[in-house]
Amino acid sequence: MRTFLVLILVFLAHPAFTCNSTLLDQNFRRLASPDTVNLCETYAGKVLLVVNTASKCGYTPQYEGLEQLQEKYHQKGLVVLGFPSNDFMGQEPGTEAEIQDFCRLTYDVKFPMFEKTSVKKDYAHPFYVKLAELSGTYPTWNFQKYLIGRDGKFITQFSPHTKPFDPAVVTAIEQALQP
Repeated sequence: MRTFLVLILVFLAHPAFTCNSTLLDQNFRRLASPDTVNLCETYAGKVLLVVNTASKCGYTPQYEGLEQLQEKYHQKGLVVLGFPSNDFMGQEPGTEAEIQDFCRLTYDVKFPMFEKTSVKKDYAHPFYVKLAELSGTYPTWNFQKYLIGRDGKFITQFSPHTKPFDPAVVTAIEQALQP
């Protein structure tokens, strides 16, 4: 038993499993849940595609492509993270339970979704303030995409107009996933 515990401690202390990213050292509550997640601890070593979402937007069908990206690249280390936001013309007015039901029933979303989050300048959650500082832009509308590398560092961003399977998005994800 003692050997087993030592092995677990060595495994957890291994540098590949630690996260020193100030960007990702943020706590968020899972959508419609009391459970809180620290992005750094939970997603250390993963490539992240962070997206502010909305259920009543012209870009809402992007949920389908985002879920497909998650399915296609999850085994290689990609995780799509959704952050519902009501910041743009009130296009995410529902409760968290309603948002969760909509995402699952309409688009079969399985990627992690988090609490409603403000993303616009002057009201943005600190995570989005840091993303804006690093990328040079706050979300301009729903479905702005930010790509973060395995090391927890910002790589690039894509406008809401850019669809999930746009060649630029796919290329950036595939490059980030390379060992």
